[in-house]
Amino acid sequence: SRRASDRVLLDLMHLGFNLIEEGHPCSILVDLKDDLGVLSVAEWLQKDIKCVDGGEAPIIQSQIAAQKYIIVGTYNKNKYISEFIKRGLINKADLIGKSEKYIITTVSNPVKGIKSALVIVGSDKRGTIYGLLELSRQMGISPWHYWADVPVKKQLNVSVVPGIYSDGEPAVTYRGIFLNDEAPSLTGWANKTFGGYNHLFYEKVFELILRLKGNFIWPAMWDAKFYDDDPQNSILADRYGIIMGTSHHEPMARAHKEWRMYGKGPWNYQTNAAVLDTFWTHGIERMKNTSDIVTIGMRGNGDEPMSSGSNIALLEKIVKHQREIIAKVTGKSASQTPQMWALYKEVQDYYDKGMRVPDDVTLLFSDDNWGNIRKLPNLNSKPRKGGYGIYYHVDYVGDPRNYKWLNVTQASRMWEQLNLTYEYGVRKMWILNVGDLKPMEYPISLFMDMAWNPSCLSGDSLSAYTVKWCAEQLGQEFAKTAADLLTRYTTYNHRVTPELLNDTTYNLHNYNEFARYPRLCFV
Repeated sequence: SRRASDRVLLDLMHLGFNLIEEGHPCSILVDLKDDLGVLSVAEWLQKDIKCVDGGEAPIIQSQIAAQKYIIVGTYNKNKYISEFIKRGLINKADLIGKSEKYIITTVSNPVKGIKSALVIVGSDKRGTIYGLLELSRQMGISPWHYWADVPVKKQLNVSVVPGIYSDGEPAVTYRGIFLNDEAPSLTGWANKTFGGYNHLFYEKVFELILRLKGNFIWPAMWDAKFYDDDPQNSILADRYGIIMGTSHHEPMARAHKEWRMYGKGPWNYQTNAAVLDTFWTHGIERMKNTSDIVTIGMRGNGDEPMSSGSNIALLEKIVKHQREIIAKVTGKSASQTPQMWALYKEVQDYYDKGMRVPDDVTLLFSDDNWGNIRKLPNLNSKPRKGGYGIYYHVDYVGDPRNYKWLNVTQASRMWEQLNLTYEYGVRKMWILNVGDLKPMEYPISLFMDMAWNPSCLSGDSLSAYTVKWCAEQLGQEFAKTAADLLTRYTTYNHRVTPELLNDTTYNLHNYNEFARYPRLCFV
């Protein structure tokens, strides 16, 4: 078995399975009993193939006599895959009990009437989806094709070299992004393009996350209510296997804006507990049949600390009542519903002073908003059932100063901190605050690649990774130059971010101080 990250597709003929031959792609064979998300993403593959060669790859549900097929299916959900396993064409042991794993392999004479097939099989729904999108990526469809207008190189012939390819299982369980402080930039564009933060908008966001092999998101919240804005939002997320959460200050699957619209009285559990319990109950009722992750705990209204009079005993009481609500609404133990407690800003102080939550709750550590990890678990601590996560920033809005709308994050710093995080056993959840999403294409890609497989990168290979990423977006001709610009750009940006630059940053009376710092030179 070879890693799919090593290129498996060639634009030459007769080297293996001819996916596209003289502009004519082979058909895609699916089973209608497979997951709806898999069937939908098969249509994405169909569109991607058309982008590459201009031809239409028919999607069919029942086998007809043909020379070759792309056969797509999920373990235990697809009759063709079940038959291949029964006949020993696919090893069941490579799939059973695996999480989000895909296999891409070529098979000769898979069934009567088919001479050869390219089989894409997943251990589960997301595994199959990742396999489909890996095939697209290797044909030249960048994950950033839509969001960054990355062009597609036309190819009349595409062949798959015989073999078995897989990227294994992900290193981190939940891998995703947080759309935060997204107004006016992203909000204005979403309103103009899609009519708001509706399912049309989120389909594009979910597609990006899946193409980057992610599975998790905290949705836009500045002027949006994911579950409330469009009932199709949650339905669509479930279809594609996207796990939803809510941010560190939005407990119990309720958006902050929902409290502003529907809440009554103060956001204060000491004086308004009954109203808050009812508000939170509705949140759990709305998401109880999904695989979404519930944020527990409580911060002050509007992403602020709770009042100075708040204490550990009160927060422990809040968590206890929240878990009672979860158990009552779901009809099962609270421990069976995934939960997360974010140790962000002042909440970490509560943890440091001794506050604890049940062992099944994921502890989400945080950076200091500027890319420095504040706290990690003790290397000698016993395993935690809920595991540990990290909340990391490449965009920040808050006190005392912020940075947004420009990428100021050095890849080397990000790699070092994330590598440290992983080595300390933080492997349950990685969530990246990306602000308005653009222009964070590069750090998002780096973050998601490391979340899938941290060993794919080392300090020594980071430069080569940047060149490879630039080649995927801009072409090989400009890759090295672009990578150098990207690296220097973030180095200088982080030295002093635009929001921190003022007339006292450098001594303007002594030019030598200012001149010590090189500037970007575009020649």
